Amino acid sequence: MVVNAAGRMILSTIADLDLAALDAMHRTNIRGTFVIAREAARRVRAGGSFVAFSTSVVGTQFPTYGAYAASKGAVEAMTLILARELRGRDVTVNAVAPGPTATDMFLTGKTPEQIDRLARTPPLERLGTPDDIAAVVAFLASPAGHWVNGQVLRANGGLV
Repeated sequence: MVVNAAGRMILSTIADLDLAALDAMHRTNIRGTFVIAREAARRVRAGGSFVAFSTSVVGTQFPTYGAYAASKGAVEAMTLILARELRGRDVTVNAVAPGPTATDMFLTGKTPEQIDRLARTPPLERLGTPDDIAAVVAFLASPAGHWVNGQVLRANGGLV
């Protein structure tokens, strides 16, 4: 099993984002995921799995998340294609797309008011926890989740 959870999030309007910041984020989120996926494709044995990380913002389209969502949209495309490229190898390839989750990456730079507003956005009216997301990854990597393949699972408390 390989899980690639490395990611970088830089928030800015598209009009104002510094291109050096965009390049740094894409180097981690797109190139980093590509390299790990390539190595997983070469090494994961039958019955194994590869899980990448996207974001539910790809679907929610919150302002200032444009560059971040674009980088994670690339992760989703790679995930779906790799699942098909590994046809016949008995290896599952999926992505988890968390919604607002109480991690340092999510919390950093946000005011308590912003955090509270985002926590109330999902129908479950709370932030996800790292344990919530870990349980989804554990399922996808387990024998119970082996029939799930080529999917992006939005673990987000019910966000659209």
